[in-house]
Amino acid sequence: MKKCKSITGLSKIIDSYDLYILDQWGVMHDGKQGYTNAQKFVNELFKMNKKIIIISNSSKRKKETVTRLPKLGFNPACFDEVMTSGEMIWQSLKKKNYNITKRLKKNCFHIHDNSNKEGAKFVSGLDGYNFVNKIEDADFILGCTPINSFNTIDYLPLLIEAKNRKMPFVCANPDYETIENKSNKLSICMGTIAKLYKDLGGEVFILGKPSLEIYKEATKKINKINKEKILAIGDSIFHDIQGAYSFNIDSLLITSGIHKSSFTKNRPVWESKKNQIKNLGIFPTFLCSELKI
Repeated sequence: MKKCKSITGLSKIIDSYDLYILDQWGVMHDGKQGYTNAQKFVNELFKMNKKIIIISNSSKRKKETVTRLPKLGFNPACFDEVMTSGEMIWQSLKKKNYNITKRLKKNCFHIHDNSNKEGAKFVSGLDGYNFVNKIEDADFILGCTPINSFNTIDYLPLLIEAKNRKMPFVCANPDYETIENKSNKLSICMGTIAKLYKDLGGEVFILGKPSLEIYKEATKKINKINKEKILAIGDSIFHDIQGAYSFNIDSLLITSGIHKSSFTKNRPVWESKKNQIKNLGIFPTFLCSELKI
């Protein structure tokens, strides 16, 4: 069994890595504002001439994500690349550069939060598709953000209909859940709906974490990559830590995020009775309560 080292901050290991891959939500910010210690950490890395990349499971596109960084207290100039699962999926639909997107027909049922105008904007520029209002008229599903107030079970009739019609499910955000910034409770992401569809026997297509594709795309501009000098930091064992393992790089799990119920607040320990995820066979290199020096 791999041993996970618990650290109180990154000061002792910061010189061991040249490239840092950061998750966003739960690591850098809470969806509304950036964490003060995370802001300081990013600024310190930039001063040390470290390379910093954001890889985010978000249905938002790259440009929108970069534009939003100053509002969260981060300078976009600090980052060598910003890549989102939404951008990866949008490009794949536009370019039809994967086997599944090459064979997609034009009628699309788009799942997004109707209470948020940003959700509908995702399909702007995808002129080759016809977005329909009924699942019976669709050839495939594009899942971006869950409908406000819907639970996972509420999607079951739609997914059964789609499965019977053998529709592919294209998922723009593979995350299972996130922490709501107001209530501090967990809420489902589109990855939960996609997983249910896959469990029903449906075909699911993702390009976000933990898929290797998003890591390759995000690091392709970096010359002479030494994977021993890369550290991925995130709060999801299923996406950030599994993705880092698949990409063959070290990882750090932020324990105040979606898995906070498995750890004590200030000094997280992997081998404890409290840890509900230790038997998954997915091991981070380090644990830390938050992103800080």
